[in-house]
Amino acid sequence: MADLLGSILSSMEKPPTVGDKESRRKAREQAARMKKMHEAEKKNKADFRKKMEKEVSDFIQDSTQPKRKYAPMGKIERSILHDVAEVAGLTSFSFGKDEESRYVMLFKKESAPTDDELEAYRKGEEWNPRVAEQRRRLKDAAHTLEANSTYGLPVANKRDKRSIEEAMNQIRAKKRQKLEEPVGPDAGGSSHS
Repeated sequence: MADLLGSILSSMEKPPTVGDKESRRKAREQAARMKKMHEAEKKNKADFRKKMEKEVSDFIQDSTQPKRKYAPMGKIERSILHDVAEVAGLTSFSFGKDEESRYVMLFKKESAPTDDELEAYRKGEEWNPRVAEQRRRLKDAAHTLEANSTYGLPVANKRDKRSIEEAMNQIRAKKRQKLEEPVGPDAGGSSHS
């Protein structure tokens, strides 16, 4: 048994030794490159954050702009912009279907977007209040028609124009009329309810 194990172990390649000068040098070079890349990335993020802080500050001071749309950007940049907007007290949303086309929109608190406006941006459409109002009216009309067809009532009969008092008086009158009407062939004595 020992011979079999020994032959297997001797046939396997040995791992590189720790004392190998070339491999240690390569590991140090790679570690230095990685550190340099991380530092450059960290600096780029800090520079981008400063740039966004300046842009957001300018946006807040510009009273003519209720919202601002940014060009598409990467996930990390969007995250930084959302953070800057939150700190500044703004509302921010990301829109776009795929990662390359996602962009950020900032809204001032006093002109926060409506649900319809957000829905339009999510669909990739430009927001137009007139078009949204037309769509809302069409949707309401379609809902009314659907309800009318469900209950089988013509639109003219759908709304009761009477006041509560008038409706109650008519109901009482119908009940009195039923009580006064004779029921069946022997209209004389007994009434069935």
